[in-house]
Amino acid sequence: MFYIYKSRRQHMFTMKNSTLLLALLTTLFVGCVKEDKLGSANNPVKLYFTPSVDADTIASNSQEFIQFLEKETGLFFKTGIPTNYIAVVEAFGSKRADIGVMNSFGYILAHQKYGATAKLRVLRYGHDYYQGQIIAHVDSGITSAKDLQGKKFAFTDPSSTSGYMFPLKIIKDNNVELSNTTFGIKHDNVVTMVYQKQVDAGATYYSAPSEDGTIRDARSRVKTQFPDVEDKVKIVTITEKIPNDPFVFRKDLDPAITTKFISAVKKFLGTEAGQKIFKNIYSVEGLVDTTDADYDGLRAMIKSVGIDIESKLK
Repeated sequence: MFYIYKSRRQHMFTMKNSTLLLALLTTLFVGCVKEDKLGSANNPVKLYFTPSVDADTIASNSQEFIQFLEKETGLFFKTGIPTNYIAVVEAFGSKRADIGVMNSFGYILAHQKYGATAKLRVLRYGHDYYQGQIIAHVDSGITSAKDLQGKKFAFTDPSSTSGYMFPLKIIKDNNVELSNTTFGIKHDNVVTMVYQKQVDAGATYYSAPSEDGTIRDARSRVKTQFPDVEDKVKIVTITEKIPNDPFVFRKDLDPAITTKFISAVKKFLGTEAGQKIFKNIYSVEGLVDTTDADYDGLRAMIKSVGIDIESKLK
C-alpha cells in the first residue's frame, strides 16, 4: 500500500511540473512572436473619419479612396467611422487610429492629450478656413444676435467649432441668455429644427454662396427635402474665420507611413474621381500643408470663452 501511495505522489509531482514547463514554454513562445508590421494585411493602417455627415455616405465614398491608397503606398488600410467627434480623439489615445480626418476642435483635443499632429488642411471653395453662422426662422423676429435673448436655440455638437464654440462666443459677447438649448449633433439636423420651428434659432457651418448665388452653407444639405429652406431659414450673423479640418497623424506613427500617405492623398485629390469623392464626403476640393501653429488662434478663442478642454474629453 505504501509503494502505491508513493507512486501516485510521484505521478502527481511529475504532472505538476509538466504543466509548469508547458506554461513556461508557451509564455516564451508568445513573447517571441512579434506583432505584424503596421501597414501589413494583418495590421492595416487605421484611418478614421469624423462623422460630420451620414456614416453611410462616408463609408460608400471612401472605398475607392482606400483602394487608391493601397495601390500607391503598398500598405493596407482600414477605415473607422465612430459615432461622434470625441470617439475619434480617444482613438488616437488607444492607438485604434493612426491617421484621422478631424474637425478643428477635435484636433486641439487630440494634440493636447495624445500629441497627435496636423500635417494637412483641407480646402473648400478655394479657402483653407470656414466659418460658423447663426440661423433663425423668418417668423422668429430675430434680426440680430441680441434678439436671441430668451429664445430656444440648437447647437450641433459640443465639440463643433462652427456649430457651437464660435457661435457661443457671439452669444456671450452680446450678453445673451438663451431660454433653452439643445444639441442636434449634425448640421442638417439643426437646420431642420429651425425650419420646423422646433427652436427659434441655431448654429451651423457657413460657406459663402457660389458666384451664381447658389447657397453652400448648411441649409444646402436639406434643400432636397425642403426646397423652400432659403425662404424659411435666414442667416442672422456669421462668425470669425476658423482653420479648416486637418488630417491628423498619431504621435509615434512611422514617418515613412506619414510621407507615403501625404503623397498619395495629394495625388488622389488631383484626380477628377478623387475630387468628386471628397466633395461628397466633406465638400473638400483640395489640400494644403499645415502645422500645429496654424491652430493657435483657435486655442486662444477657446480660452476666451472659458471652454474647459479636459471636461470635453470626459
